[in-house]
Amino acid sequence: MSIGVFAAVSAAIAVAAGAFGAHGAAGQQEAEWLRTGGLYQLVHAVAALAIMGVARGPAIMLLVGAAVFAITLYAMAMGAPRWLGAVTPVGGSLLIVGWLWAGWLFWRG
Repeated sequence: MSIGVFAAVSAAIAVAAGAFGAHGAAGQQEAEWLRTGGLYQLVHAVAALAIMGVARGPAIMLLVGAAVFAITLYAMAMGAPRWLGAVTPVGGSLLIVGWLWAGWLFWRG
């Protein structure tokens, strides 16, 4: 699957999660998890699209990190065990690595 397809599907999922959080979540905590996951996933899908032509590796890292981050939050919002919250920072760490990797590539020229 191409980075562009993965990013576009990721953005669509993020919008759906945000909409569900606003209109169908069971409670306030669940709505917040959906909102946070959707925001991070959408921002990083757009970022991956923006850099995929010049920084392929970091673009993939951003998409994978956003997916891990958001999916764990979405799962908890849908009733999955709360221990999944311990996995969420793995996604956040991948996002940080992706941004630092992109910065390094752009700095290097």
